[in-house]
Amino acid sequence: MTPIRRQYLDIKRRYPHAIVLFRLGDFYETFDDDAKLCARELDITLTSKPMGKNLRVPLAGIPYHALDTYLARLVGKGYKVAICEQMTDPATSKGLVEREVVRVVTPGTVLEGHMLDERANNYLVALARESGDEKRPSRGATRGGRGPEQAGIAYVDISTGEFAVAQLDADDVAAELARLRPAELLLPEGAEPVASPAAVTYLEPYWFEVENARRELIEHFRVASLEAFGCERLPLAVAAAGAVIHYLKENQKAALSIVHSLSTYNASGSMLLDAQAARNLELFEGGRDRRPENSLAATLDLTRSPLGARLLRRWIGQPLLDITLLRRRQDGVAWFHESALRRSKAAEALAKMPDIERLVARIGSGLASPRDLVALRRGLELVPELRQLLEEGEGESVVGEMRERLRPLPETAGLIAQAIEDDPASTFDEGGVVRRGFSPELDRLRSALAGAREYLAGMESREKARTGIKSLKVGYNRVFGYYIEVSKANLGLVPEDYQRRQTLVGGERFVTDELKEYESRVLDARERISELESAVFRQVCSQVAAASEQVLAVARAIAETDVWMALAEAAARYGYCRPELTEGDEIVIRDGRHPVVERALAAGAFVPNDAELSNSETQIVVLTGPNMAGKSTYIRQVALIVLMAQTGSYVPAASARIGLVDRIFTRVGAQEDIVSGQSTFMVEMLETANILNNATPRSLVVLDEIGRGTSTYDGLAIARAVVEHLHNVGARAAKTLFATHFHEMVELASSLPRVKNYNVAVTEEGGRVVFLHRILPGGADKSYGIHVAELAGLPKAVLQRAREVLAALESTDGRSPVEGRRRREERQQLPLLAPPSKLLEELADLDIDSMTPLEAIARLYELRGRAREG
Repeated sequence: MTPIRRQYLDIKRRYPHAIVLFRLGDFYETFDDDAKLCARELDITLTSKPMGKNLRVPLAGIPYHALDTYLARLVGKGYKVAICEQMTDPATSKGLVEREVVRVVTPGTVLEGHMLDERANNYLVALARESGDEKRPSRGATRGGRGPEQAGIAYVDISTGEFAVAQLDADDVAAELARLRPAELLLPEGAEPVASPAAVTYLEPYWFEVENARRELIEHFRVASLEAFGCERLPLAVAAAGAVIHYLKENQKAALSIVHSLSTYNASGSMLLDAQAARNLELFEGGRDRRPENSLAATLDLTRSPLGARLLRRWIGQPLLDITLLRRRQDGVAWFHESALRRSKAAEALAKMPDIERLVARIGSGLASPRDLVALRRGLELVPELRQLLEEGEGESVVGEMRERLRPLPETAGLIAQAIEDDPASTFDEGGVVRRGFSPELDRLRSALAGAREYLAGMESREKARTGIKSLKVGYNRVFGYYIEVSKANLGLVPEDYQRRQTLVGGERFVTDELKEYESRVLDARERISELESAVFRQVCSQVAAASEQVLAVARAIAETDVWMALAEAAARYGYCRPELTEGDEIVIRDGRHPVVERALAAGAFVPNDAELSNSETQIVVLTGPNMAGKSTYIRQVALIVLMAQTGSYVPAASARIGLVDRIFTRVGAQEDIVSGQSTFMVEMLETANILNNATPRSLVVLDEIGRGTSTYDGLAIARAVVEHLHNVGARAAKTLFATHFHEMVELASSLPRVKNYNVAVTEEGGRVVFLHRILPGGADKSYGIHVAELAGLPKAVLQRAREVLAALESTDGRSPVEGRRRREERQQLPLLAPPSKLLEELADLDIDSMTPLEAIARLYELRGRAREG
């Protein structure tokens, strides 16, 4: 085995779970299984290399200058990459070149700007659960008086310095992960898998032990206790946070320089949005192909800086329950909404604002370029302009507070301005990074270099005069250095002190002792300048990093100002109103509109509708009408208006009074989970069970077409039972929008006092159905399914046959189709309205809360079978 093979294996043993990019000259090489993986994932050539007697190993490499491109592809696929550099110069090293891993890049520890979405956070998340084999109780149940099972969650974005923890009910973990959308998830080895699209990394359980985690945090923050961070008595939160710090120390230690503080948040202080709600309401991706531009976030994102864009996404993903904080946000939006000129001036300043948070992260971690420093300086120089804009708001306390937070940092900006050129070189090889006058030593070296170059430039004319060779040239290249070039025709005139250096086709190149002396001066000065500029740059970066906490505080104020401006611009541009927020249970919306759908239509084409919900009056709206008429749009628009109001945004309505909701539950659309072996109907039932078990009186429930995944009678029975449960559950009854194609459901309003019927208005003109998109009181009397099929373009023969089959089904013993339909509907409704029977008594006695979804469905099938037999 060759020495270099032994060196590689020693490094690979220390990073077994990472792809090791091993620097060999101008390439990063991978070996063995890493080489096979890279060849497959990067579409590069797999070859082999002899590395010992009778030993050839797989090899695949990438050019060193293409590292960023290939690194982004590997990390984007979820791989971890250890970058192993040459620590000594191969040209001067005696023996084996020293090599070591300088950093490990994982999906959650990326700092390179080209690998990050500038408008979204890149979270590394750790999850700690309670240990023990006891079965987890359902929400609200207790375990020996200790309450429901708990979990700790910690997240950090090392590109912005944001670090936060929470301790929450284990039932709420999935919703919190859905909100954070982590790039990488840390779990202890042996932990049960978690449903998450993130790359999962397993750590030794030792690093999740509370005492070890507390020690990591105390050492990192240099504090005596965690009291100041609010998590001293939250052991699971501490465990998760300590695991994050340990992981960063192992893989991206330099990034810890901007993790200055830890905030503890209460998950119950914001609206929980699970993955289903975020997907069904199309908060971040929308349309059939789930594109970001078809989402609520894209509709509202009129921010001008990456800072504001990321904050807006966080607001959308974490609506508040604190009415005071919400009104504060509304006041900020209102201040900008009052004046188009204010918005215009702010937008102009913010559009020039660089990504200060991520610039600070790169500077603190040693990955910044000279141009990053200049970009930061220019961003800080814009702060006084933004602050001056807020001077108009003397009477607005919220604007005055923001003005105080936008503190100019002239020392930091001034340091960069004094030290770094306005348009610096991208590297230190050619100089031109540090401004003249900042370093006397650099200025002396530059003067010496300029003098030597000037002397060499004059040498050509002097040598022409001395030798009489008119075509003589003094030149330079990177391989041979400085030279004197003489053509073949003039070689007889070459003086004796010329020393041959290179033979060309048309002549010769020479050097002299004098030329070598000045060449040495030039090269020594250039090398020394490069070293000194690099040292000065690192020193300036260190001084800027020391002020990173203040810089990041200003960045957060800039982000919030940007979001205020953007939401105000959306309100003015799209005709939104400021909602009235209350602690009551009423939701009253006048002329509400769907914020995303209306943007896809021509101006004024969207038909607005009212909505009224309350726990005491209209608790459940049963909305009937044909497909394509707008039922789904209506129920989602109500949910979106509520959600927007609880982010602090204005809403698409003429007026709105919103009683804050603690959670929005949704069951929309047909989906399946093939990997888990769950059918479309099973997924529908599981999601419905989650809603029925966890909704509270402060929740908003949005249900669309419950029961359509099974037979008509089964589906209708389930739909009716769900509505009855939501109505009769007593103190836990939640406000509900229930859209259904079962127009038989309208009968419930006659027996359940808080159920109200509404329908989507349609009319028939010339045998064709026309959708009016108006929501009116009352129920629909038919489904218009064949009309919708006609609009979809089904062949005429199919449509005609469908009408014949429908007519046959609706007629009974020669009666007219209308009479037949009436009789058929009576037969369908009879079992639902029949007096109590033994089966109904058994159904009423079922302890649904203690049953699993599978047990509930099995019991339902059993009851149906007995009903059919009897």
